[in-house]
Amino acid sequence: MVRMSALKDKLQADLVASIKGRDEIRTRTLRMVLAAVSTEEVSGKQARQLSDDEIVKVLTREAKKRREAAEAFESAGRAEKARLEVEEHEVLEGYLPAQLSDEELARLVDEAVAESGAEGPRAMGQVMKVLNPKVAGRAEGGRVAAAVRARLAG
Repeated sequence: MVRMSALKDKLQADLVASIKGRDEIRTRTLRMVLAAVSTEEVSGKQARQLSDDEIVKVLTREAKKRREAAEAFESAGRAEKARLEVEEHEVLEGYLPAQLSDEELARLVDEAVAESGAEGPRAMGQVMKVLNPKVAGRAEGGRVAAAVRARLAG
């Protein structure tokens, strides 16, 4: 018997609780994220159990989809759809590690630049290689890349 991750156990327990509590938004969101986790587990050559870190990556990706969809619905004038996406995003955020503030991200970027000895925009890959493990799950990739780009340009 393969041991499930603690985070997946929590997601499934919370799903059962939300069904019993008739919390439609939480139920819908948790079903969606557990489906995404299951899909990830069976993708590739061999089925496997995801670690908590891998589940956080799936949660982060799903949260980003919700945020982007909410923005798209909002700009299209579909406020009700946007509100539903925002509600799902809020549920997902409860399972994600605390996001880095702009100041914390800037400090980590500075440390990564110093550690890699990188200079100029062409060194972005070097800096990202050092920085990504430090910010995993706590800042979105696009936000990290923009911070690195700004730091290397200035």
